[in-house]
Amino acid sequence: MKKISLVAAALVFGVALNVNAATIATVNGKSISDTEVNDFFAPMLRGQDFKTLPENQKKVLVQQYIIQDLILQDAKKQNLEKDPLYKKELDRAKENILVNVYQEKILNSIKVDSAKVKAFYDQNKDKYIRPASVQAKHILVSSEKEAKEIINELKNLKGKALDNKFSEIAKAKSIDPGSRNQGGELGWFDQSTMVKPFTDAAFALKNGTITTTPVKTNFGYHIILKENSRAREQIKFNDVKKGIENGLKFEEFKKIINQKGQELLNNAKVEYK
Repeated sequence: MKKISLVAAALVFGVALNVNAATIATVNGKSISDTEVNDFFAPMLRGQDFKTLPENQKKVLVQQYIIQDLILQDAKKQNLEKDPLYKKELDRAKENILVNVYQEKILNSIKVDSAKVKAFYDQNKDKYIRPASVQAKHILVSSEKEAKEIINELKNLKGKALDNKFSEIAKAKSIDPGSRNQGGELGWFDQSTMVKPFTDAAFALKNGTITTTPVKTNFGYHIILKENSRAREQIKFNDVKKGIENGLKFEEFKKIINQKGQELLNNAKVEYK
């Protein structure tokens, strides 16, 4: 059995239920809500709300969820609930659930003093820095010639006209499958996220402007539109308070569960053979 259960993981990841569920797909007449998908992928999302993800990422997760649901439906059609392997796995699952309940009771009994949370923040402020970041779009093509032609097509445009035309060209010509369908949108990123030539070019731009020469990387030639920027800043205590509290609670939980395990082991009659 796993030493740290999904109960503890849920605490760290900040899993929460959303009562304002909206139907985002139907599968063989069965409705699929955004809440269902969010809850299913909660450990992977690490506290991020499914609804706030870029559309392309949401589409991928919804499709994965649908496939999982279809597999479940097919398993039921095959009457696998009567299979001996299913019964064996079910018994194992019951044991794991019982361990989870045991751990959850311990977890819920732990209280973290607010002064301790604030002290941790004050002593670790350097860990709570939001780096400078930019929001940008890009068009990726395979040749410098094509990149220059696109720049010439865009260079006299500004504001909304530039943004719309850039998205139009990205959808038609960009060879980046991850951003093409979103009009080249990359979202927010800091200097550690992208390859250096791309990052250097993006950060050097003024908001609302494009690169006047193609940016060459191992992927090809980029035209970048810088949409917005944020300066490096200290994250406020209230924005990380809950996360710190959960972290301290989890550390205390690990100590308690390890001590309890050792205590039970010491009092048990164990024979190694």
